[in-house]
Amino acid sequence: MTRHIRTATLATAAALAITLSACGTGGGDGTGSGEGSGAADAGTVTFWDPYPQHTEGSPWDELIKSCAPEGTTVERQGIPTADLLNQLTTAVREGGAPSVVVLDNPVVADAVGAQLVADAEQTGLDTTGFDENLLGPGIVDGTAYGVPFGSNALGLYYNASLLEENGIDPASITDWDALDAALETVTAGGAQGITFSGIAGEEGVFQALPWFWGSGADLADLGSDDAVATGRLMSDWIAAGYAPRSATTDNQSAAWDLFLTGEYAFAENGSWFAQAAADADFEVGVIPIPSRDGGVAPVPTGGEFMTVPVQEDDAEASYARSAELIACLTEGENLLNTNETLGYLAAKADVRAEQVAANPLWEPWAPIVEGASGRTTELGTDYPVVSALLSEALQTSLNAGGDADQIRTAFTDAADAG
Repeated sequence: MTRHIRTATLATAAALAITLSACGTGGGDGTGSGEGSGAADAGTVTFWDPYPQHTEGSPWDELIKSCAPEGTTVERQGIPTADLLNQLTTAVREGGAPSVVVLDNPVVADAVGAQLVADAEQTGLDTTGFDENLLGPGIVDGTAYGVPFGSNALGLYYNASLLEENGIDPASITDWDALDAALETVTAGGAQGITFSGIAGEEGVFQALPWFWGSGADLADLGSDDAVATGRLMSDWIAAGYAPRSATTDNQSAAWDLFLTGEYAFAENGSWFAQAAADADFEVGVIPIPSRDGGVAPVPTGGEFMTVPVQEDDAEASYARSAELIACLTEGENLLNTNETLGYLAAKADVRAEQVAANPLWEPWAPIVEGASGRTTELGTDYPVVSALLSEALQTSLNAGGDADQIRTAFTDAADAG
């Protein structure tokens, strides 16, 4: 059954859900064998992306092929995210790199560090007009590599009926204390509290970062009091029974499935689940994730970058064709089509404004995307190491039963290891 999504406010953001498709992380059969075929002749532009679920003949596939530079055809491969960087590494080393590859934004710095992608100046990519915060993950040591086309975001979904039954106004949840008070109230009333993904690895870090940044913590200092406060917050949720113990291993889909049971008051999750929220058997709303002391917490930028791999043969001409194809997909009406096809908010303000004007359900998510922070923007190629250390500290914290000393030690050890 489809329901209207309830609204609430936090700061200037209204709280209602957006119709978005799932984040393109790959799954199922690709448009080819799944083993990417790389460089081709001058009449073929090869395009790799992490969306194998968009099969040959799909709107996404057709949009890419419609942007083929004059005199060329596009050969597209959809490759699961988990395999894409390894296949790109092999292709570049063997001199068979694709013309264009779409990479998850925190992976761009890795690809740059491994000398797999060429910079925007080399390739002729135009980086003007893109939001600075969304372009940030593609800038390494002051040099741009590739361009973003859109983004998604994390928010705090809520079960409107459960909050109403317990006398909680979602608009009042503007800081951590208010959220904790709401969790205490709903669980005392017999409901469940909050679902989130605390799984080890990048997915769990992605979900923890709004709380981490919202505490005032900095990725360059994992041992700070603010960083420790993040571990305390999430550990205490599990210890108090506000969050399920399965949160330590739940991915975002599993956390969402728990919320859809109707037993939980809140779920931290992504805008790609907003259509599922609208189709739920209960009324669902969404508010921005609150910072510790009030206001909207920065969320990590979601979405991917279009990049140009390093070429050995006829590089200048190859780069020109790649840049032309990317420009076609990231400018004007086609940028709108790209984002509507993939379910993202555009990485350019004017196109994003078109989306909001055409569909008011985008409106509350636009400021969240505009306030998002790139995971690699500050640390560049050092991010993967820091992320892994943060993941270890979070895992220890989530399993610590709220033990303050154990949590502090976990974050101190992470800082020392870095």
